[in-house]
Amino acid sequence: MNYLRGFIPWIALAVVSSWGWQWGAAVGLGAGLLLLVKDHKAGVAADSLILERSTVLFFAALTTLAFALPHSGLRHFVGALSLGWLAVTAWATLAVGRPFTTGTAKRQAPPEVWDSPVFRRINVVLTSVWAGAFALTAAAMTVVAATGLGSEVSIPVQVAGFVLPAIFTARYPDRVRARLRAAAAH
Repeated sequence: MNYLRGFIPWIALAVVSSWGWQWGAAVGLGAGLLLLVKDHKAGVAADSLILERSTVLFFAALTTLAFALPHSGLRHFVGALSLGWLAVTAWATLAVGRPFTTGTAKRQAPPEVWDSPVFRRINVVLTSVWAGAFALTAAAMTVVAATGLGSEVSIPVQVAGFVLPAIFTARYPDRVRARLRAAAAH
């Protein structure tokens, strides 16, 4: 699941924030920078690093805010803010015609399919699913934080917000390819 690799900084934020949102933000920033530098050194194309760049931008801002204002009320809404940022990033990539999942898909698919309508459509669908999941999870996390429901509710909500679209991402392209093979056989 190469898609999950891009979410390592976000997962780190969720885990480390229990020791302080500043540290969660800083670790997320560090993880995001490491992934971005590693990908640049590996020669990954810039258009394949949309999520990674957006991640570093978010964590740079969050880390600055968290250390400047450690007692800010925003600390209670970090989960909602992070998922909201991911939703905005995903929707923006769709709006400009460059679904963020395309970069990861290009690392797995042969170059001869990159310009095919099926490849593009799969990535529009996958990015739409992620964008919807991020938006719904951000809304749910806002309610969780505003009502003080705590980690026993926020953790399952956040896990579902990543696991459900990840499962869809793992299965959907295979289903599309199977349908195409079945249609070609008839």
